[in-house]
Amino acid sequence: MERRHDLDWVRIAAFGLLVLYHVGMYYVSWDWHIKSPQAGPALEPLMLLSAPWRLSLLFLVSGVATGFLIGKSSRGFLAARSWRLLVPLLFGMFVIVVPQAYYEVVEKAGFDQGLASFYGLYLSGGLCRGEDCLTTPTWNHLWFVAYLWVYTAALAALLALFPRGMEAIAERIDRLFDGWGVLLWPLAWLAAARLLLVGTFESTHALVDDWYNHAQYFPLFLLGFWLVRAEAAWAAIERLRWVALGLALGSWAYIAWYFTAYAPEGEPMAALRYGQRGVWAVQQWSCILAVLGFARRLAPGDGPVLRYLSEAVFPVYILHQTLIIMIAWQLRPLGWAPALEGPLLTLLTVLLCFAGFEAVRRVRWLRPLFGLKRLPRAGSATTSDQAVAAVTPTQR
Repeated sequence: MERRHDLDWVRIAAFGLLVLYHVGMYYVSWDWHIKSPQAGPALEPLMLLSAPWRLSLLFLVSGVATGFLIGKSSRGFLAARSWRLLVPLLFGMFVIVVPQAYYEVVEKAGFDQGLASFYGLYLSGGLCRGEDCLTTPTWNHLWFVAYLWVYTAALAALLALFPRGMEAIAERIDRLFDGWGVLLWPLAWLAAARLLLVGTFESTHALVDDWYNHAQYFPLFLLGFWLVRAEAAWAAIERLRWVALGLALGSWAYIAWYFTAYAPEGEPMAALRYGQRGVWAVQQWSCILAVLGFARRLAPGDGPVLRYLSEAVFPVYILHQTLIIMIAWQLRPLGWAPALEGPLLTLLTVLLCFAGFEAVRRVRWLRPLFGLKRLPRAGSATTSDQAVAAVTPTQR
């Protein structure tokens, strides 16, 4: 199995898009931890361009990366992945995420004490204002890491219990996805999941009650695992990239119109509502196919930039949302328009994220807390594997 540089670039770009999306969440009318005093709907159509698919893509690529890792060596795989995922998750929940919760209760609940005083409340279960409660400790944006570990553990169990069955599915996937099947079969699953579940199960990111998200993310994670050696499927993805791009743009236009025409207080006809859910699935899967297809054709190969960003991407992901919220809070008194403040907020977030990464990568005891492998001891050999990030390790 040859290293897939195109998927390395996809992973890096997807996490970069996540940073931009979370900056955008500060300025749109949708609920978030803190909101700009000038928040409004202007950015929402642009946000909807990536909302249906950005996380689905990350779980798919994570599944591919997991398949490459297991193919390389399955012995001790789950223990190694648990160390690389659960240690940063726990550190993030008890250190990195705390300022996010603090500024949220300052804004929403009028909390008027300092961060040190808040930390005791954070450990004890959080704060309530009437029936509106913030449950703590929380993982906030690090929910992705928790879900990824659960899906990885489930995959390991499936491989242990049904090794031949999992191999048979991989072979079947390659045949089914050789052509239009790579577009139609996943789209049908995602559409069914949205039509049947989204109206009943809200997106909570709380793991135990998040059934709609599990119905889309876990199958995509498994699909990524099964696609590792599916050369016919990858060739079909590349061939259909222009078709997928056309479907993605057309479905996005409809989704943007729908959510503009029917704001939260609007009540569309049932046919329009269910039609929107089906079109959402079209945008979700066609965008993923377009990204994968064009990346396979156009993405550059290996190089120092790719290796650097591959190592940086997980620490940057861990830090980015806390920095967005803290920087936004400090910029707020200036009263700048979002058109000026937003780019500055993005630039400062990126710069501080990479500054944090540069500090973390040089300190042995900090590296595991941010999902990086330990530095080799003096005199020991080094390999390129020590630059692999934790969430979706460099594909082999």
